[in-house]
This record gives sequence, C-alpha cells and structure tokens, in this order.
Amino acid sequence: MIKDRTILFCLLLTMVGAVLFVVSYALGGDRLYEGLSLALAAAGLCGAFVGWAFWILPAEQVVDERSFVYAPSGRSAQDDTNASGRSAQDDRHIDAAGRAADAGTASITRNTLLTRMLYAALGFFGIAMVVPLRSLGPALGDSAWHTKWRKGMRLQREDGSFVRASDLNVNSVVTVFPEGDLGDAQAQTVLIRVPSLLSPTAEGFVAYSKVCTHAGCPVALYRAAAKQLMCPCHQSVFDVLDNGRVVSGPADHALPRLPIEVGADGYLRATGDFPSPVGPGFWERSS
Repeated sequence: MIKDRTILFCLLLTMVGAVLFVVSYALGGDRLYEGLSLALAAAGLCGAFVGWAFWILPAEQVVDERSFVYAPSGRSAQDDTNASGRSAQDDRHIDAAGRAADAGTASITRNTLLTRMLYAALGFFGIAMVVPLRSLGPALGDSAWHTKWRKGMRLQREDGSFVRASDLNVNSVVTVFPEGDLGDAQAQTVLIRVPSLLSPTAEGFVAYSKVCTHAGCPVALYRAAAKQLMCPCHQSVFDVLDNGRVVSGPADHALPRLPIEVGADGYLRATGDFPSPVGPGFWERSS
C-alpha cells in the first residue's frame, strides 16, 4: 500500500507541475518559475516510472528448462510424452510459466487507480510540452491588420520631437512614429511635404507606411523631382502623388497612406490608422 501511495504521489506531482507550468506560461511569468514547474513535473513522472518498474511489474523469472527424459525399465521414452510431442515435465514447466504470467497480469489489473492516474499524468505532461509551441512564432494579435496609429496622435520624430507644419520645407522627408511609440517597426511612417498645389490636403503633407509591400524593407529613398518613394532592397518605386501606387519593381500593391491633418496647435496629427494592412503580409491582394 505504501508503494502504491508513493507512485500515486509522484503522479500527482507530475500533474501539479504541468498545471503550474501552463499557468505560468499563459501569464507570461518568469522563466525561473516555468523551469521549476516543468522540472517538478518531469521529476514526478520519472519517480512514478521507477516505482512502477520495481513495485508493480512482475519480477518473477520463469525458466523453461528442458531435460532428457529417462524412461524407467520396461518403458520407452515415448510412453512419457503426450500427443503433442511434449513430455509431462515440459507441461509442468509451461503451466508454471502461465500461472506466473497470470499472477503478474492480475497484479497490474488490480491497480486500476494507478493506471488511470498514469494516463492522466501523461496527458497533463503532454499538454505542458505542446503549449510552448505557440512561441515558435510571434504573437500577432491584430497587428497583421492594424498598427498603433490612432486618431489625434501627433507625429513624433526618432529624436522624440513632434512635427509642426512649419518645421519642414517642400520636398523634405522625415521618418515619424505614433506618439509614445518610438521605434515601432510596424507603424514607422515616411512623412513628405510636396507643393500644396499638388496635394492640397494637410498643407501639402503626405505620409506613407515605410514598410515596403514587397519584402518588408524600409522605403528609405525619395526622388523629389519625380515625387516617388523607392525601396533600396529590390527597387520597388511608389508614386507619392497617386496614393502610393506601384510604378515599377516587384511590389504588387500600393503603400498604405496614413491620413493626417494639421491640428489647431500647428502639430501634425493622424486622423486614424492606415486604411489597409502594412507590409508584405497580404501579398495575395491586388493593388
């Protein structure tokens, strides 16, 4: 009974450790707690296996010895064999082996609770092993469809300063981010000022996603004379005055344009998020 309880305790440790690991992982806990809980589950499972091997599985060894049958005087060896060709001594050995096997099977069958607990512990441990697979890729959430740009957010330069309409001359270019989210790769935006006659909204300011729609490289070059943005990675070219339309190159759809306005305080502000997903994640979409 003590042996059974020991194995049961080890199996319970496995399940508790597995549950603690999943909970710690789901809550984004410290790696230390995740490691300790997983070690607890593994140690419990190992202890249960060792106990099962030594205390539950039958340890008898049955040797089917075969010996020569010497016939007594007046009888032949064939008289001590049965119809199947086995001797009486052979039959006794086979019966002993069968009884031992039946006893071992009965011993295992009697431990129904332990068997069920073993299956449960293996299931819990298996779940704990499968859950971390979600970390093989990024937790996208809705970031594949939206960025952090929101209505009323000021456009912020890489140095932390906010952009006023009076700060940039015509044909000036600057990289901007949502207010309070400097360095956000998904939301990085190219702000350009063109002559107001060419783009009367927002006093000639236009803003496009800096993430190329071909391979995700930064669209870092601006051709002021042609009013075009170009990605240096694969030379995709986009028309600034035509809503980021693809002019040439491997990109197959336009750069998303960020809606902006000049606020009453003179600062440039977004009026919402990009109207379509940024980057190459939706390459199957036509321009």
